[in-house]
Amino acid sequence: MLNIILYIIGLVISLIIVVKSADVFVDNLVEIGSVLGISEIILGVTASAIGTSLPEFGSALIASLSGSVDIGVGTVIGSNIWNIAGILGISATVSGVIRTNKKGLTRDWLMTLITGIILLIFMFFGDIHWSASIIMVAAYGYYLYLLIKSQREQNHVKSLEEEKIDESENNQNKRNIDKKTIALVVIGLIGLIIGCRILVFSGVELARIAGIPAMIMGLFTLAIGTSIPELVVTLSSAMKGLHDLSIGTVLGSNTFNILIGIGIPALLMTVPVEPLSLTFDAPVMLFVTVLLMVLIKAGKMKLNRIAGIILIASYITYAVIRLFILV
Repeated sequence: MLNIILYIIGLVISLIIVVKSADVFVDNLVEIGSVLGISEIILGVTASAIGTSLPEFGSALIASLSGSVDIGVGTVIGSNIWNIAGILGISATVSGVIRTNKKGLTRDWLMTLITGIILLIFMFFGDIHWSASIIMVAAYGYYLYLLIKSQREQNHVKSLEEEKIDESENNQNKRNIDKKTIALVVIGLIGLIIGCRILVFSGVELARIAGIPAMIMGLFTLAIGTSIPELVVTLSSAMKGLHDLSIGTVLGSNTFNILIGIGIPALLMTVPVEPLSLTFDAPVMLFVTVLLMVLIKAGKMKLNRIAGIILIASYITYAVIRLFILV
């Protein structure tokens, strides 16, 4: 009984750490981005997405190396479903609307969809080996190249516009990155990782006490637990009006989770594929990815509150079917 109380206290304390750390991380990351001239959506799919995905990556890697492969793969797939249906659903419902940029959305959403299809194909042919890992890591490298190329184009257009501004005026607008801002980004990220690890540990122990199977633990307990940084960052960004950062964080996180979160462990050891993950979980992941684009298109490049409710309902339906019908 004492252990249960301690785990619950751990959950509450770690949640407070994660919420505060995410707020510090987002505010200072946007400040650095504005100084460097980096767009919100690029920040979202790179620094913010990778930073908030470190808990999933760490959980998947540690689980794979320790032989708990059901938890590792389940954490990644479950996290990706939750990221779109749960996190964006909750963020859109609470904030009322999340707007997005058509060009950035198409690029990042398409990469997320292709990444999911790549994973499904590898799963269809059996266990995921080092050869698949090389393709995954190379695909992520290509994605980063596309992002860098896009940012260079944006900077070129911006520099042409700035040439029209008086040089003295331009110099007044130039700012340097404050060391304190960089330190706060690092502190926020460390807080996210530490807080999330405490949260996951407490959640896993409570799940074990309740007798929850490893695959279900990965799909739900660990997936949602390790995705709390994305939830807090995405919701915080949406509430602050940083809509491109919200969408970018989720899409970039999903791409990173698969290509690196599964790709790196598969480079070190063979990752087995559970039949139900192939026939149900992975297809659901692709379904919610397509559903997201459909809802955004229907909302004229906006994810409104109704769309958010639809996404949440989709996740609840998936969870009920997975937990009570297919288990």
